[in-house]
Amino acid sequence: MRAVVQRVSEASVTVDDMIVGNILGGLLVLLGVEDTDTESDSNYLADKTASLRIFPDQEDRMNLSVSDIGGGILVVSQFTLFGDCRKGRRPSYNNAASPELAEKLYNHFVNRLRTHVPNVSTGKFQAMMQVGLINDGPVTILLDSKKLF
Repeated sequence: MRAVVQRVSEASVTVDDMIVGNILGGLLVLLGVEDTDTESDSNYLADKTASLRIFPDQEDRMNLSVSDIGGGILVVSQFTLFGDCRKGRRPSYNNAASPELAEKLYNHFVNRLRTHVPNVSTGKFQAMMQVGLINDGPVTILLDSKKLF
């Protein structure tokens, strides 16, 4: 499972000209699920995301988590995080999870996040979405449940 985590001052997701999820201050998480992922990967990534200390403290050091600042998290599914571009010019998505597995683990990830952070919004799974954000910093972190060490 992979996540692109961005510290944002605001973020929103629009589907069919309707805002389906938004936050003011916190994290935007673009989440990709691989065909070999399990609930264990989802738990690891959700716990890691919620506890990332990437917000400034009073001394302007990245020392606080999204929970510490009372921020929100917006989670957007993005299978293209498993696009493999090593051959040719068109990405291969052979390692991306099936929609059924991806949706199950995506929902598990969101529910696990909600045990840490009360304000969790989402996009709409398998929809064409427009994601708007103001990256704060900019701060962008890549997480991968297969790269534990």
